[in-house]
Amino acid sequence: MELSRRTFLLGASAAMGTALPAGRSLAQSLRDTSAYHRVYAPVDDDLYPIPGVELSRINPAYLRRVVPYETAEAPGTIVVDPQSRYLYLVMRDGMAVRYGVGVGRSGFSWSGSATVKDKQEWPDWYPPKEMFGRQPELMEQMGELPGGPGMPGGPGNPLGARALYLWQGNRDTLYRIHGTFEPWTIGTHVSSGCIRMINQDVIDLYNHTPTGTKVVVLSSPNGRPRRNQTASRT
Repeated sequence: MELSRRTFLLGASAAMGTALPAGRSLAQSLRDTSAYHRVYAPVDDDLYPIPGVELSRINPAYLRRVVPYETAEAPGTIVVDPQSRYLYLVMRDGMAVRYGVGVGRSGFSWSGSATVKDKQEWPDWYPPKEMFGRQPELMEQMGELPGGPGMPGGPGNPLGARALYLWQGNRDTLYRIHGTFEPWTIGTHVSSGCIRMINQDVIDLYNHTPTGTKVVVLSSPNGRPRRNQTASRT
């Protein structure tokens, strides 16, 4: 899917419930606190209600905006920079939509290219067996789902409102881009390898990302990929 700045701005302004002021970009508009409150307002028309984001608990640098972004990747590609804790949705004309993310803490980071093989609204969570080994108490929170022990989608689920499933060829990496009900963790190294986003942001990304989308997770500054393929994925 080829994303243009105009396409995204029109979609974003509709999501905000207001037209963008003439002559102003979304990035400029989002510098206005009231605009941010509209972008991160409660969502009451989804399968489950999503609380509004308490903006005072989040570094404003990690709130959604359109920014210049030079990359060789094609428009529509998702690029994750764990070092800066940003996810970029590449657009045309050297621009990108930039979202703040939470990424893997020490020992749980990874890098490389993948593809969005599947997308789910209010996804079920199936912790890998390695996670049960480290945290056996988690089993008490699980139910018996079609895919095995897991937690049904909903407000208490750590995958949040949406999830994008990352595959490499025919293999599920078990890593996800997903929402969170802990938005104050955005901008930190907190997850077990997955890429977490504010629920309002992951819904926006979900709506602009078809299956088959390329995802690039950048490596560490020294150029060596950081991987842990047996890490838990939340």
